[in-house]
Amino acid sequence: QVQLVESGGGSVQAGGSLRLSCAASVSGRTFSYYAVGWFRQAPGKGREFVGVIRWTNDVTYYGDSVKGRFIIARGNAKNMVYLEMNDLKPEDTAVYYCAAVREYTYYSSDSYYNEAIYNAWGQGTQVTVSS
Repeated sequence: QVQLVESGGGSVQAGGSLRLSCAASVSGRTFSYYAVGWFRQAPGKGREFVGVIRWTNDVTYYGDSVKGRFIIARGNAKNMVYLEMNDLKPEDTAVYYCAAVREYTYYSSDSYYNEAIYNAWGQGTQVTVSS
């Protein structure tokens, strides 16, 4: 079973930055060959894809609304994934979740944008951006 724990949320003014962390662990083995995605959900809205970092070569994909402002990276310990959020806007206010899925060759690149393929989720961390 994969367990994910997010941290680093909080309140910030527009234009500011925050870094979220996602700590992953797997019972009985190492956290290997997993893609880790970030999603967010604002009040009254559906869950939105923010970005993902693949296991393979740490390739990253981002949603259009955050492209150029957010960066996803793995730490030296491959089970740590970070979401660096810059130039934050009030519309970035949401609960942010990290999620993991074991990579399989039959997944297309587009698959990783879809929350349905992720089978492990963290509890979420609140990010609030004030104007």
